Amino acid sequence: MFHKLVITGGWLLGCSLTIIICFTTLTFLHRTQVLSYGLNPTLNPSVPALVLLAPPAIKGMTSRILAEDARPVLIAEFLAKHQSPLTPYDYWGEYLTKLADQYRMDYRLLPAIAMQESNLCKKIPAGSYNCLGLGIHAQGTWEFPSFEANFEQAAKVLRRHYLDEGLITPELIQDKYTPRSNGSWEFAVNTFMDKLETADW
Repeated sequence: MFHKLVITGGWLLGCSLTIIICFTTLTFLHRTQVLSYGLNPTLNPSVPALVLLAPPAIKGMTSRILAEDARPVLIAEFLAKHQSPLTPYDYWGEYLTKLADQYRMDYRLLPAIAMQESNLCKKIPAGSYNCLGLGIHAQGTWEFPSFEANFEQAAKVLRRHYLDEGLITPELIQDKYTPRSNGSWEFAVNTFMDKLETADW
């Protein structure tokens, strides 16, 4: 009888520990949203492929594989829904998708930051074409010759000074991109990325 109790107790303890370890691991994985599929050196962004997105740190989202050709449409619809001055929308959907592939980043990152920083380019310093809040400080703000130049520079900056340094989630990007934020920046960027992913306009 005592032998059976020891075996049963050991089995229950082992199962409990296994469940706790699995739950902890899943929770950690769910909170890690990889914005850069460039971290996988075997993925060649110049070859049309499916992009595997890790589980994002946003309520209600699951990991999914998104067909590459759906991304421009989602971006274009997002811009149209919010009446962005980035027109024609289909051109900008294609352009931002190509930038994301060129700089090996999540296709939602640039539009989400632009939405947070300037309401998709509707609220920017006159003549600056600066939709992403680059170089804004007490002495003034960076200016660009076009919206395309602004987005290209932002992609370069994000790749070189953020993603390549391991800052691959909105939470980590926020601490360097806008250090005075109280968390609202990363919350908004995550929210807009969620909307782009799910087409929840």
